[in-house]
Amino acid sequence: MVDRKLEENSGISGEPKERIIISSGLESSTPKMRPKRNKYAFGCSILASMACVLLGYDIGVMSGAVIYIKKDLKVSDVQIEILVGIINLYSLIGAAAAGRTSDWAGRRWTIVVAAGIFFAGALLMGFATDYVFLMVGRFVAGIGVGYAMMISPVYTAEISPASSRGFLTSFSEVFINVGIVLGYVSNYAFSKLPIHLGWRFMLGIGTIPSIFLAITVIALPESPRWLVMQGRLSDARHVLEKTSDTKAEAELRLGDIKAACGIPANCIDDIVPIPKHSQDDAIWRKLLIHPTPSVRHILIAAIGVHFFQQSSGIDAVVLYSPRIFEKAGITNDTKKLLFTVAVGATKTCFILVATFFLDKIGRRPLLLSSVGGMIMSLTLLGVGLTVIDQYDGKVIWAVALAIAGVLSFVGFFSIGLGPITPVYTAEIFPLRLRAQAFSVGVAVNRVTSGVISMTFISLYKGITIGGAFFLFAGIASLALVFFYTVLPETRGKNLEEVEALFGNNFIWRSGNLKKREEAERNGQI
Repeated sequence: MVDRKLEENSGISGEPKERIIISSGLESSTPKMRPKRNKYAFGCSILASMACVLLGYDIGVMSGAVIYIKKDLKVSDVQIEILVGIINLYSLIGAAAAGRTSDWAGRRWTIVVAAGIFFAGALLMGFATDYVFLMVGRFVAGIGVGYAMMISPVYTAEISPASSRGFLTSFSEVFINVGIVLGYVSNYAFSKLPIHLGWRFMLGIGTIPSIFLAITVIALPESPRWLVMQGRLSDARHVLEKTSDTKAEAELRLGDIKAACGIPANCIDDIVPIPKHSQDDAIWRKLLIHPTPSVRHILIAAIGVHFFQQSSGIDAVVLYSPRIFEKAGITNDTKKLLFTVAVGATKTCFILVATFFLDKIGRRPLLLSSVGGMIMSLTLLGVGLTVIDQYDGKVIWAVALAIAGVLSFVGFFSIGLGPITPVYTAEIFPLRLRAQAFSVGVAVNRVTSGVISMTFISLYKGITIGGAFFLFAGIASLALVFFYTVLPETRGKNLEEVEALFGNNFIWRSGNLKKREEAERNGQI
């Protein structure tokens, strides 16, 4: 921890000077000044998080494009479900490959690879002549999405100082929402074209953000943690000095990373030999087969937060919002697309609010309040749609309730569960396991999303659309219990310190945590 104290100078001037004290667990009685936001780390995080625009654009554009794909290619609802949801399963290949690629080539070049693969997929979808050709494009784009989802939060978490890591890492969710809005706007903009051209332009225009991403990411520095893993201590120190709040913090972060990599603390060489950890099997054994208590707790937390993020129904609302609005009585295609733009705008506005509170309020308070609001919104949405289903005429208050339920649901999702999922899972795993472990979380996320998006139409036909959202409300209630009992607060901790919060018999709970901090101050721990 880096503490600042003002010390009276005994020299001629008598002016107070700032003395930097690096302490371990000892709290200063002097109030700490909050450091200014590191602009260089801010810029790096913005550029890296732009990779998530690729996923967001695909989600947003497919919600409207399928209206015209169904009419043009004469496909069934089951084929539409598969077309929409299959990219989540394809992205598993990209997520799995990204972990190995990022450890071999570096975090930065892995983002470039993600952009290139998605570019090829968008191009194939834009020129698709039939359903099979379109599915080939979805396969390629899905691999690119998997790469982007895995590497962007990992890079941002590793480049960010602890004081603003939550704020910066949440940018990945911000840019997913930006991509969703761009997809919705693209749907509306090209909806006036002939049917056979409109959906092809909607999908093909996704090549533009890919090109922009690949060009801009080249300007990024490499992750300092990856550089240390390659033995490049001088390069890592240079990056840390530019992305830390103070030079003392940079040295502290470098020391923590060196310790995590097994490099002696007194080693000051620019380049040091690092034993090659090519035995990926050993990493997977430490993660899945013989984990320590803390790693087991971390893995359960990561899998749980990714699972509940998607199983609570967010993709059903975002991908099928035109159908939901149709069920609510809005039958005009243009009006349906306009309402989807409102959904995207609401998500983006609330996610921006969340980014500024992650490092001020903390992960747990935002997460728990977010899920509580989602439960309420899903219940209102289920009630509204059930009432509409029961009456032949238009029930205005039920229509308004359903629309309000959709907007409030995406709003509550975006202040907590949406941005916190990538932030939390990027910061809790130990350095050696981080890339592979994060890919496990992404895999759970994408499988769950794929199942929801490929079965939603069949689900609401089987149990009614209101019943589907009551089901999601029940799942969100389970999520609330899970998050309250399993997830500790990580705000303000260095990445190398976070592991100590886990596997301690829930010592992170408020009462135990206060006792632990008091014991640390008294030197008992």
